[in-house]
Amino acid sequence: MKNFKLFRFLKYASVGAAGTAFQYMILILLVSTGSTGPVTASSVGAIVGAITNYILNYHFTFRSNVNHSHSAPRFLFVAIIGFCVNWASMIAMVHVFDLQYILAQIASTGLVLMLTYSANAKWSFNPKQ
Repeated sequence: MKNFKLFRFLKYASVGAAGTAFQYMILILLVSTGSTGPVTASSVGAIVGAITNYILNYHFTFRSNVNHSHSAPRFLFVAIIGFCVNWASMIAMVHVFDLQYILAQIASTGLVLMLTYSANAKWSFNPKQ
């Protein structure tokens, strides 16, 4: 059972890497072109990443058969919490601790990964819930 959970977490992290890649591309593009600041750019990227992650997690990570009307709102709720955690940690690290925005995003990503995996595995895609 531990190997299954580890394998599923690794799949979740891999799927998250795809969503995160979109988030980072949008973050860097928007900041480097001067379109917006790092916090807003990170937030826009997080939304695109969340959509990517839902689709891939539903079909690949959890191989869910839970109806989308059940899992999607829960995933969205978890994503919103993750979005808020990302936003708050980016604010703190960039504006309070003056950390370089890419390093701040890496730390924020790790924090959000742990939070959202736990919530999605236990709640969003769990058919027993």
